Amino acid sequence: MTEDINIQWYPGHMTKTRRMMEAELKLVDAVCEILDARIPISSRNPDIDAICGAKPRMVILNRIDMADPARTKAWADHFKALGYSVIQTDCKSRRGITDFSPALNRLLADKRRRYAEKGMAGKPLKAMVVGIPNVGKSTFINQVAGRKGAKAENRPGVTRGKQWVTVDAGLLLLDTPGILWPKFEDPEVGLRLAWTGAVKDDILDTQTLAARLMDALWQAYPQALQERYKLDSSLLPADFSERAASGRGFVLLEQAAKKRGFLLPGAELDIERMSGVLLEEFRSCKLGRFTLELAEL
Repeated sequence: MTEDINIQWYPGHMTKTRRMMEAELKLVDAVCEILDARIPISSRNPDIDAICGAKPRMVILNRIDMADPARTKAWADHFKALGYSVIQTDCKSRRGITDFSPALNRLLADKRRRYAEKGMAGKPLKAMVVGIPNVGKSTFINQVAGRKGAKAENRPGVTRGKQWVTVDAGLLLLDTPGILWPKFEDPEVGLRLAWTGAVKDDILDTQTLAARLMDALWQAYPQALQERYKLDSSLLPADFSERAASGRGFVLLEQAAKKRGFLLPGAELDIERMSGVLLEEFRSCKLGRFTLELAEL
């Protein structure tokens, strides 16, 4: 059960990051929050609203190339209904990148007008870019700026200090280190962050992590799993009470390992290998484009 799973990852530098963000907030005109389109709620730091206060806000649904298109649209509508400016991006193909500056200018049109009235028409706008680790902040900023200005790497916790990046003469962006929160109140949030690589794999047992992912995907996208791993739903037991730690997902992992021929000496199924394969194929989109959370409209 998820209540047995405890995922915590709050290095000391994240406490420092929060203090830095709070100190720098007075210098910026808007806050742009990058979310993983596959898990828009789980990838939202609940502390961000308290940190940002009444600053104009933009939500950037990133990695739309990996997410379910219909659900991404529903999430965009959800955040727009809450009053946010919203854009959708895929930094690999640069899709949506050119939407950023026009959307930010619309969001801050009143601010520009006030600058002009004060004789400061050329003053650049400043926006803080925030998000959890490994959500693509630095890559996004580099794409927007058209240069390699912010350090980017596909693992959590790379950006450690603030970095100002010039987009053009009228816009400066503040890249900030990824920040998580001290405790995941909902263990499902921790799981989704681990599945997408926002927290390091070594903080949780790989087989448990994969079994829970398999179960979540089976509930949301069973056909994709059946096609990829040749699973047979008729073989699933009706009662999972004896497999409290991983339930249906572990049974499905066993099926997939058997179909792939992943065996240890003695013909024992190599569940550890299958677990690694599942996580890699989910993260690389080999299984398909999935969104694991539903928008409430």
